Amino acid sequence: MSTVMKLATSSILLGLLVLALKTLAWRLTGSVALMSDALESIVNVATAVAALVAIRVAQRPADDGHPYGHHKAEFFSAVLEGVLIIVAALVILHEAWEAFRAPRMIEAPAAGLAINAVAGALNAIWCRVLLVQGRRLRSPALVADGRHLLSDVVSSAGVLLGVALAHATGWAVLDPLLAMLVGLNILWSGWRVMAASIGGLMDEAVPDETLQAIRDIISDKATGAIEAHDLRTRHAGAVTFIDFHLVIDGQTSVADAHAICDRIEGSLKALLPDAQITIHVEPEHKAKHSGVLVL
Repeated sequence: MSTVMKLATSSILLGLLVLALKTLAWRLTGSVALMSDALESIVNVATAVAALVAIRVAQRPADDGHPYGHHKAEFFSAVLEGVLIIVAALVILHEAWEAFRAPRMIEAPAAGLAINAVAGALNAIWCRVLLVQGRRLRSPALVADGRHLLSDVVSSAGVLLGVALAHATGWAVLDPLLAMLVGLNILWSGWRVMAASIGGLMDEAVPDETLQAIRDIISDKATGAIEAHDLRTRHAGAVTFIDFHLVIDGQTSVADAHAICDRIEGSLKALLPDAQITIHVEPEHKAKHSGVLVL
């Protein structure tokens, strides 16, 4: 089992544990804010399952029907996560409004808050693991899962503070008001996850710093060529697609031209190990005198 798969599976198991803890905290207290926190944990489990399925599909090798691979499956998972997050936020806002209309005092706050704090700490630790490893492994599904958990950690901290204040002051209305804030925060988190994933589905180019690194490698390693133009990039999960036209002196042999391409590809793969590179070799009269000039 790959590292990405292990992380995705662990997310499901941890999500179930946190859900159980937060549900217990809600049942002990009757707090609508803690209920909203538990509802978000249901979404965590659902999205972790969706991420696992997407990662399994994304790791399938290319076939006749999908010659470029299945890497975009992770983006679909991240979009689904965003939708589920938004649905959960709307449910929370509805429940908070009903509780606002008829607020009631919280029961057994100390036990409920302690249990919820343990669940929040577990989420905080796992959130960092997912974000760090997801970026290292270039997995959109893991990063989306980590970002959602980050919003959950922030929400849980706010819930803990708010519920404690509601109990200390006797202002029962603070509980549903806090739940509304949690719902709005989750709604924003869902939109951010969806927006980032849609960029990948729309064949968004690599970040500017990565593009500049690609240009620098081509300029440095294409000795024997004249220029490279029409450079295009896109990313799908862990894979980066790079293609460009490489202008070479017409007297250069096929073997020498191939050696230049191999040298460029080797350096690009050192930067982006999962890159898929396409180089179209052209004679010098096709030069556009633009793009990447060879040093």
